[in-house]
Amino acid sequence: MIRTWLADIRALYDEECYQKYFAALPAFRQEKARKLLFQKDRAQSAGAWLLLEEIRKRYKISDRAVYNLSHSGDYVLCSIDTDAREGVQLGCDIEKVQKARMELAKRFFCRSEYEDIFRCDSKEARAEKFCRYWVLKESFMKATRKGMAMDMRSYEIGWDQGGKPVIARKPEEYADAYYCREYRMRGVHAAMAVCTTDPDIGELQAIEL
Repeated sequence: MIRTWLADIRALYDEECYQKYFAALPAFRQEKARKLLFQKDRAQSAGAWLLLEEIRKRYKISDRAVYNLSHSGDYVLCSIDTDAREGVQLGCDIEKVQKARMELAKRFFCRSEYEDIFRCDSKEARAEKFCRYWVLKESFMKATRKGMAMDMRSYEIGWDQGGKPVIARKPEEYADAYYCREYRMRGVHAAMAVCTTDPDIGELQAIEL
């Protein structure tokens, strides 16, 4: 089963608190955080790993289990295959809802996706729809393990009759079925999504680090 957790990392903006948790990070993750210029970026990087480690410890999940991490604004997100199976593909993404970047959508999204955003009747609705597409497309790219090397127009996000997201079109080389799920949480102004080859995708849960 694919399960996903969200954590608030604002406590890590305090330098004393950050250093306490930084000391517990593995060396490679410390090095990654050191390269970041701003405290908020370092907090996001450290917080994402701390979330993964807390999930593994609290739910006794094997470190062999496939997982994916994401962060945006004051939050970090982690999706993990709790059954630690081989071959499962998984990607997740979170994006703080700010504004619709229509020039970016016009250049990189499929025409149907861009037009769907454009048809929204307010700036707020456009921003919301843009971010929904963004996290769904990012999640698929991460699940395929190709990431930003993939042309974002080579696959298309669609919606079923119930309004749930689907991968409507994808490159032939990705023959497996991919399943999507969106998340929202009260008080968190962000779009979140998971894409995976496992159809069993659980609810989003908040967790304290």
